Amino acid sequence: MTDVVAGSPKTGSLTLDEAFGFEVGLWEITEGTVVDVEADEVFVVLHGRGSVGFEDGSIADLGPGTVMRLQAGDRTTWTIVETLRKVYVLVPPAH
Repeated sequence: MTDVVAGSPKTGSLTLDEAFGFEVGLWEITEGTVVDVEADEVFVVLHGRGSVGFEDGSIADLGPGTVMRLQAGDRTTWTIVETLRKVYVLVPPAH
């Protein structure tokens, strides 16, 4: 669930592959601020700049080469200052 907080950000995604419960894809967001509840994923920022904030008050800067792990259920605030594109891997739930 993504809700816009500021600006008029647009998002888009493209699934590149799915295998063994994993999904690999591209995700992009334009300038603005959104709040989201995350899936379990690992991502690498390919282009753009911004930050992602967490409920505990921590904030991570995002830019090309940033690698991050998000946990399922994390409540985040994404503040994007330059259109951001990332490649992600969704991690399947543990059995």
